[in-house]
Amino acid sequence: MASLTPFHLAFPVHDLEAARSFYRDVLGCGQGREADTWIDFDMFGHQIVAHFDKDAAAQGPLVNPVDGDSVPVPHFGVVLAMDDWTALAERLKTRDDTRWVIEPKIRFKGEPGEQATLFVLDPSGNALEFKAFADMGQLFAS
Repeated sequence: MASLTPFHLAFPVHDLEAARSFYRDVLGCGQGREADTWIDFDMFGHQIVAHFDKDAAAQGPLVNPVDGDSVPVPHFGVVLAMDDWTALAERLKTRDDTRWVIEPKIRFKGEPGEQATLFVLDPSGNALEFKAFADMGQLFAS
């Protein structure tokens, strides 16, 4: 497998200060450069950029069925090491303001691609998935 490099993702938010609080203070992302209309974050080594859009929350996400859950589309997130995923899941479970879409669980149990997963919404309604594999070799299992 080729060496992975960080991805870059820009996404809309309706409130930059709420985005700052969520990504920096709740998820623990480092903060980078910013301007009046955007903020860079370091999400587990990847560059994500919250861009102000007053209409960002106008339409809720669509959903697709996956292993018995309604998974929001679009969504983004990161595949973490299991220890990091567990720590994030525990941190989110202790907060009263976590907007769960799918609470922490094991998906595809006993099947190829078995994974720990959770979905949350940011303050603008963007869906994020964080997942982990006990066996990272199962990441692209078919």
